[in-house]
Amino acid sequence: MNVVRAAGGELTLRAIVLGGLITLLFTAANVYLGLKVGLTFATSIPAAVVAMAVLRYLPGANILENNIVQTIASAAGTLAAIIFVLPGLVIIGWWHGFPYVTTAAITMLGGILGVLFSVPLRRALVVNSDLPYPEGVAAAEVLKVGSATEAGAEESRHGLRLLVNASLASTGFAILTQTRLVAGEAANWFRVGAGATGISGGLSFALLGVGHLVGLSVGLAQLLGLVTAWWILLPILTAQQPMAGDLASWVTTVFRQDIRFFGAGVIGVGALWTLIRIARPVLGGIASAFAANRARASGATLPLEERDMPITVVLGGAAALMIPIAWLLWSLLAGGPLEGSAMLLVAGALIFVLVLGLLIAAVCGYMAGLIGASNSPISAVGILAVLAAALMLAGLFGRDNPPDTQQALIAYALIVTGVVFGVATISNDNLQDLKTGQLVGATPWRQQVALVIGVIFGSLIVAPVLDLLNTAFGFVGAPNAGPNALSAPQAGLISALAQGGLGGNLNWPMIQYGAAAGVGFVLLDEALGRAKLLRFPPLAVGIGIYLPMTVIMPVVIGSIVGWFYDRRAGRTPNPDMAKRMGILTATGMIVGESLWGVAFAGIIAFSGSGDPLAIMPPAFSSAALAIGLLLFAGTALALYRKTIRCSC
Repeated sequence: MNVVRAAGGELTLRAIVLGGLITLLFTAANVYLGLKVGLTFATSIPAAVVAMAVLRYLPGANILENNIVQTIASAAGTLAAIIFVLPGLVIIGWWHGFPYVTTAAITMLGGILGVLFSVPLRRALVVNSDLPYPEGVAAAEVLKVGSATEAGAEESRHGLRLLVNASLASTGFAILTQTRLVAGEAANWFRVGAGATGISGGLSFALLGVGHLVGLSVGLAQLLGLVTAWWILLPILTAQQPMAGDLASWVTTVFRQDIRFFGAGVIGVGALWTLIRIARPVLGGIASAFAANRARASGATLPLEERDMPITVVLGGAAALMIPIAWLLWSLLAGGPLEGSAMLLVAGALIFVLVLGLLIAAVCGYMAGLIGASNSPISAVGILAVLAAALMLAGLFGRDNPPDTQQALIAYALIVTGVVFGVATISNDNLQDLKTGQLVGATPWRQQVALVIGVIFGSLIVAPVLDLLNTAFGFVGAPNAGPNALSAPQAGLISALAQGGLGGNLNWPMIQYGAAAGVGFVLLDEALGRAKLLRFPPLAVGIGIYLPMTVIMPVVIGSIVGWFYDRRAGRTPNPDMAKRMGILTATGMIVGESLWGVAFAGIIAFSGSGDPLAIMPPAFSSAALAIGLLLFAGTALALYRKTIRCSC
């Protein structure tokens, strides 16, 4: 393992302040962007770049301090995903705004619990695992190249040039897509008998780079999911549900109403199987953490990889957090129609948060290691969590309740899901950060403290930004929403699922079919493993079904391109260096688009327009598609050819 050590400070005051400021800015940008278009951007890599740009002018700056900044700021990219749940309380009419203390408490308590739950998982899923962690590796490469270049290393200078070139290409192409001079997506929809399907893919260098980093096994597993969803299920289901209108609307409607629930069923089974497979290493990691704690108490000097936050602090902290969570839930029930059942509801919710939160932390950590935090289907986790919460409440109260009681139950399901979702979002990110720390030689416990700090900073800004956006625009589906209401797509879906779970009108058939298919995908993966063939991780298959084809296709292509590149690199005089240079080029693709995501979010917020840079009319779309395809393919080919030449 290529570990970089550096002299100087690590968890310094200036790193905390800089990381906190970046977190506040990036969280605000992510909240707006997520509510506007349903997407958020990963902040680890942009934060690492900003940290290096600022700290290099200060005395004593080093790679470990830069790593702490990106660790704190990474909370902005993931904690903002709480917007996929909390606006649902406004949409159902339970809240009319976002009370600051309540919103911050839901976000903060769930996030800190996610940090604590992920501490013992580090040993199982980072130290003793071969998961690719694409964004964690990419962030480490950015930090190492930036640090080593100052020392004058020749390879690092080459690597930095490749990273910068790929970043500029990725940024430039992303800007062109926003001007509508080139298309950001290629799609063609067509009829298949009485049904319909199509092929589409986002022209995204960031997703192409992610595909390179996750590798062929994950990429082809996602391809299997894509084929299952779009070219097997979709023609059948569209034939059964003829709709008026254009093909694109027909296809996307059936995908959202049916196939996503099928994918959620596959993910649910894949998650359970993942838990079974990682149970032994996780238990071993917890036992190792206790052993390390005993060694520390006896005065022994622990190796770096053993210096986690003490397991007694983790367990004590998780237990202590149950007190403010209980107080929060009790205060929300007081004076309402559920007050008489408050004791039962709070006790059930605490058990729910502890058990489901721990399971979700393990699954989300595994998914992030498999395909990256940005591409991990965190909304699917929200779907499963809100379904479980709604079914728990339906079992306690039934489905035939007075309207005010039913609304209170739906709101309570969303609030409890919000806490669990905080666990999910942070554990989805933490292990990426800890992988970065492992690769640059960071001290684990310092990173874990930094993660808690990042959660606190991010939680402070979520509520006022949500309240501002609700006042200015409102949300689609909410009472008195204005004509410019923000779509808040995930929050609308999750609130509808809470209503369906308590009302008994969920799309259970597709979830059940997906679960049955998930069992088949598990058996297929195990059979391939026994035959010593390329494996198809079931979770990756489920992700390929659940996420839109525009997201999955470039990741699949990137994994195939990365495989061909590595084969070509293996025939160079220095194959190891050539493969590292390929990783840096893929990293640059992610860096450029990520940095542009930050800037573009600011432009959207400042202009108030969803397409502030568009300069071409819709009539130009056909030409933009042809130009985009040619420019994307040509740029990718040029970047990889330059990379292989620099490695020879």
